[in-house]
Amino acid sequence: MPVSPEIKRYTVRLLSVMTLYGVTLVGVNLWFRYATPTGVLAYVAAVLPAVPIALVFVVIGKLLVEMRDEYIRAQMVHDLLIVTGATLSITTAWGFLEGFGLVAPTAHYYVATLWFALQGVAACVRGILRSRERSVG
Repeated sequence: MPVSPEIKRYTVRLLSVMTLYGVTLVGVNLWFRYATPTGVLAYVAAVLPAVPIALVFVVIGKLLVEMRDEYIRAQMVHDLLIVTGATLSITTAWGFLEGFGLVAPTAHYYVATLWFALQGVAACVRGILRSRERSVG
């Protein structure tokens, strides 16, 4: 099955943003380890790795806008809603567990990690369902 032009653009954008994330994350970690910034600069540096993560959501949004196949777009939106709901449900439950002192607090940046992991699970499930549809049909 050929890859659509919008998926190719999405892949290039996503790889670019994730490369920026890796460089930023390593750079900021090294900066804090060897020449700790202070004052406002420390706050700016600390949030720099969050910028590429936010850009991932922009990249996903661009894909949804550019997607010509309405069926695939609808599947993507469906998956995004399920993954977002699952992420919010899990993190809310974890927050209550933290609030009652039953689990240790977790860094908030793991919420995005959870969301991305659930996206991977959704993609695998979607692939399995597609292959089952092809084998039955």
